[in-house]
Amino acid sequence: MTSVSSVSKGQRPETDVMATPIANVEMAAAWDGEEGEGWAREWERYDRSIRRYHDRLFAAAAIAPSEYVLDIGCGTGESTRAAGRAAPRGAALGVDLSTAMIESARELAGAEGLLNVSFERTDAQVHPFNAGAYDVVISRFGAMFFLDRRAAFRNMWRASRAGGRLVMLGWQELRRNEWLQGMRAALSAGRDLPSPALGSPGPFGLADRDGVERDLVSAGFERVEISGVEELVCEGADAEDAYRFLCSTGMVRGLLQDLDGSRRAAALSS
Repeated sequence: MTSVSSVSKGQRPETDVMATPIANVEMAAAWDGEEGEGWAREWERYDRSIRRYHDRLFAAAAIAPSEYVLDIGCGTGESTRAAGRAAPRGAALGVDLSTAMIESARELAGAEGLLNVSFERTDAQVHPFNAGAYDVVISRFGAMFFLDRRAAFRNMWRASRAGGRLVMLGWQELRRNEWLQGMRAALSAGRDLPSPALGSPGPFGLADRDGVERDLVSAGFERVEISGVEELVCEGADAEDAYRFLCSTGMVRGLLQDLDGSRRAAALSS
């Protein structure tokens, strides 16, 4: 988790809705398709799996009732809705690359009757947010996927008001995530799987702590604090339920994509 105090200038906007290009084309292709559609279908399970991390993020963000919040990589909007409830006299905007998840987020917010919450399908790395518009910028496992992390941080800094803050949550390096290590070992099928590069777009895009701090400071943020967070990840009601769910995820499909049918079946049964 990264907690950041920002320095920025500008006035709060009347609107933030603009059509913008997509800079992170590869990630957009990944999330604005089957992967995003899967997350939109299984939003309850995904949200439940990281509930304890969600709570830690909001404890650090400490959103006040009149604040304006920008949620980066909002997915189906649980974190944006939570921000809206925490700021009943303010507002929250959630942005994401996935059309399916943004549509789901709008439906869920509408069903809850949250009038101070909105969503846009856009690339937060390049979106022209109005300068100084937000008291708090949050990201729950969404800021790991930027093609150009430094440019994205600069854009988030520009969107923050003077004295505002940025709070992000991202996975630590692979060796500190036993659940991921166990899954990779079970599905390796004798292969020597390469370790994901720290700092590259993907699950470990914020795992290089020194690099993250350097890029945040370069973007204009001050008083950067990075704290390790360790909580349980719950993928199902029991082992069988978790197995069925994980087999349907893009993460598992990616680990199995180089295996033929028999080796894939053997890996799944290991």
